[in-house]
Amino acid sequence: MDIINFLNLEFCNALLRFAICFAVNWIIVDKLYYSKSNRRDFYFTFMLISVAIYFLVCIMMNMDRGKATMGVGLGLFGIFSIMRYRTDSMPVREMTYLFVIVCLSVVHAMIDIEDVSVNTAADIVRLAIVDSIFVLAIVLCERKLKIQSTKLIQYDRPEMTKPGKRQELIADLEQRTGLKIRDVEVGGIDFLKDSVVLRITYDGPVNNDTDKQFTVRKSQWREIA
Repeated sequence: MDIINFLNLEFCNALLRFAICFAVNWIIVDKLYYSKSNRRDFYFTFMLISVAIYFLVCIMMNMDRGKATMGVGLGLFGIFSIMRYRTDSMPVREMTYLFVIVCLSVVHAMIDIEDVSVNTAADIVRLAIVDSIFVLAIVLCERKLKIQSTKLIQYDRPEMTKPGKRQELIADLEQRTGLKIRDVEVGGIDFLKDSVVLRITYDGPVNNDTDKQFTVRKSQWREIA
């Protein structure tokens, strides 16, 4: 195969759009998401999904127009059908970032280019504007809505969870944990074992394993501090 025919202008343009897409997704994941969550598992997932989605959609767009529309729709439907993450629940924040990454990958792959040699610069400018809007929106949301530090604890005094004893409960928890507690939510109460599960919101480093988690799975009972 002639290398010139293989590396044609359209293919090079697709690689350029992929480089832009990958760079923008890396900025979102590494600088905006990972800097706060430190979740390497989702970092891995987001970046590889962005690569897979881009080339899947890009290859399908090279088909006939009617087949491409149907193929892209069925392909994305199949991807979201198998990505159920049933082994471990995905928090809302992570699901939102995943949706953003997928959307950006699809946008970069599906941009309509009728004449590559003429419209390349204009399309790059449009992509830059779209990417800037996405990044700016995420930055504003991250700064406005800060992540709260949460921790699940197993508490041995269910009687302290009565509404009238809320301040006493917080004072007791602060004395035991040494944390400045902002809020307390009551979970399951087991009167047979004389214990209750609480989720506390406090000032301090984010506990990534229990962030936004309220229901305790059986496998976690021994791990709860």
